[in-house]
Amino acid sequence: MDISLVLGLVIVAALGGLAYAAFNYFSVKKLEEGTERMQEIASAIRVGANAFITYEYKIVAIVAIVVAILLALVISWSAAVAFIIGATMSASAGWVGMKIATFANVRVTNTARTTKSLSDTLKVAFKGGSVMGLCVSGCALLGIFIVFIVFGVALKQIDAAAAKDSAVALASSCKSILAICGVGSLESSFTMTLSGYALGCSVIAIFARIGGGIYTKAADMGADLVGKTEAHIPEDDPRNPATIADNVGDNVGDVAGLGSDLLESYVGALLSGTILAIELFVQGVYADTAILKSMIMFPLAFAAVGLISCILGIASLFIRKKLSDNPHKELNGATYISAVLTIVLGAVVAYFSFGNDAFKAVIEGSGGVTVLDSVEFKIGWLSPWVAAVIGVIAGIVIGKLAEYYTSYDYKPTKELANASIEGSALTITQGLALGMISCMLPCVVLGVAIFGSYLLSGMYGVAAAAIGMLSFVAVTVSVDSYGPISDNAGGIAEMSYLDPSVREITDELDAVGNTTAAIGKGFAIGSAALATLSMMTSYIFAYTPAVEIENAADYAKGALDYISLNAIEPAVLVGCVVGAALPFMFSGMLINAVAKAARKMVEEVRRQFREIKGLLEGEVLPDYKTCIEISSQGALKEMRLPAIFCIAFPVVCGFIFGAQFVGGVLVGATISAIMLALFCGNAGGAWDNGKKYIEVTGVEGNKKGSAAHDAAVVGDTVGDPLKDTVGPSLDILIKIMSTISLVTVSTFANNNLLSWLGL
Repeated sequence: MDISLVLGLVIVAALGGLAYAAFNYFSVKKLEEGTERMQEIASAIRVGANAFITYEYKIVAIVAIVVAILLALVISWSAAVAFIIGATMSASAGWVGMKIATFANVRVTNTARTTKSLSDTLKVAFKGGSVMGLCVSGCALLGIFIVFIVFGVALKQIDAAAAKDSAVALASSCKSILAICGVGSLESSFTMTLSGYALGCSVIAIFARIGGGIYTKAADMGADLVGKTEAHIPEDDPRNPATIADNVGDNVGDVAGLGSDLLESYVGALLSGTILAIELFVQGVYADTAILKSMIMFPLAFAAVGLISCILGIASLFIRKKLSDNPHKELNGATYISAVLTIVLGAVVAYFSFGNDAFKAVIEGSGGVTVLDSVEFKIGWLSPWVAAVIGVIAGIVIGKLAEYYTSYDYKPTKELANASIEGSALTITQGLALGMISCMLPCVVLGVAIFGSYLLSGMYGVAAAAIGMLSFVAVTVSVDSYGPISDNAGGIAEMSYLDPSVREITDELDAVGNTTAAIGKGFAIGSAALATLSMMTSYIFAYTPAVEIENAADYAKGALDYISLNAIEPAVLVGCVVGAALPFMFSGMLINAVAKAARKMVEEVRRQFREIKGLLEGEVLPDYKTCIEISSQGALKEMRLPAIFCIAFPVVCGFIFGAQFVGGVLVGATISAIMLALFCGNAGGAWDNGKKYIEVTGVEGNKKGSAAHDAAVVGDTVGDPLKDTVGPSLDILIKIMSTISLVTVSTFANNNLLSWLGL
């Protein structure tokens, strides 16, 4: 497929998605905000969210500048520039998503108040969420388009990769300072440039997810533990000092953090295929370069038609005048339309990418091996498309499994809710069991997807499966973002003393949002595993000597026959063990961070209940500002160590123990992070919806304020940092580690302490 045609399709899709996002943004913003009290509360939430994300981005900007300078010195200036582009796109998507969420929440409340219609309220909430979803895909593709145009086409890095000679990619005047001294690579390859872009997205995502997650869960835990279980006042009661901070947290953590997170997953999935294709050719595993450009451009074209499909899928929900009162059905409908259209259009992309008659030709001297055979395409041009379809199906199945384990429409969560009758200890125990059991089936699905896609198209097929799983990310993020908006809307309804029927509508939307969030987390960790596997293969190629294809027998060899990461070698084995422990250490750091901030919040809420006369009687309002400051300061202080730790760990290990050890770390960390992320997301989601099942009187004889509800609140509080802080951060952990390892391995492979000591 012609590069200019693909890039034209990419920019059309990106600008189309961003234009539709802008249209929905202003459509939501022009709606009425409601009563004066509603406007005051919404304004307080908006101010708190703006203040936090501004301070957070200032910290992230400092880190980004430092990383960019190091990349420019040690790797190349092009990787540094691409890093800045990636960071800018990720931060922009998060900022826009946060802004629309703080405008949409009160308008959702007002729509529920004025129409008393679940379907009309759903439309407003989903329209607000769609801005985030469309911005994630639109910004990601816009950034990729810029990188490809500037570095791939204008500076001819794609041609250099095809010629297996990255040294011609840039003029000699662009050499980095340290490279001249023999520390870094003399020139930049397109692989390093693309990795720089992915790393920029990852750095923003890790800070946004961790910072937002600590903020929202510190406020949420403080509000629940004191307000619900001690003072026995309703959720989001205006007498609770932590309620505004809790609602601010929904926006900065579950919307802005979510947007940066999924954008990073999306970019990682797309670029893993392109990077792997380049490495396979440059290192000599695949010999015929005629097909290389199609393999480089296929992920972009597939993503572009995926975004176009999502625009149509999202629009399908709004063009209908009347929706059903089943929000889950309507949201699933938009998702399925997007997925089916992506699959159909993806087949067209695959045909034009790999259906060229030249690719069916026999390679001279190969003994009958065609070009498609040489790149392990077992069923011709259909191979990468079928692999992508496997990814789409696997993502949907993993999502359905998450729904089964977390929705109170199904047995596991109902049993968890009933366990609350016996107290909080059994609630927590059964929730832990549910989370552990829920890991098995998604991992089986993931394993089948990896094996099936590999059989069809080799390691490139695994990357194609990751691309397929996230190809319609715009609609999955839209569905995911609608949840926090609905949650905020319920809080505004409660604090504005609106009719209980308004809260009933928003609570029903919020309950569905908890399930869709668990589905989104399943998509994120599944795609992260596939993309990380592709990145790890590229990582190994980056320090493995190039292979010379000498005879026809070499064409029959699989790509993995050429790479070396021997699991029984001490360095690799120790790396696997250390890597497997890494996600647990990282998770513990996050939970500790949440606990520290939550402890201060609990103390402040108790102090206000104790010292402010008339507060519990509803005669005066609490001091919301102090609670917002506690969450902000706690999150900004505690997010730094875990975020910097996951960035620095593989690099430090590389310069001490070398490339083989880091390869083991990546394998171990990826495997344990998959299990831990699934456990955290599903256990936390089930605890949350188990509480809601009691609130809708699903457990006979129990409702809000009962002993069973108190126990369920404790379970929900335990699950909060797991599902909204730890789980979502783990998929970023493994991708950022694999990306930064790929970027730096060319430097530390031969420049590490063990090699200097001759060990």
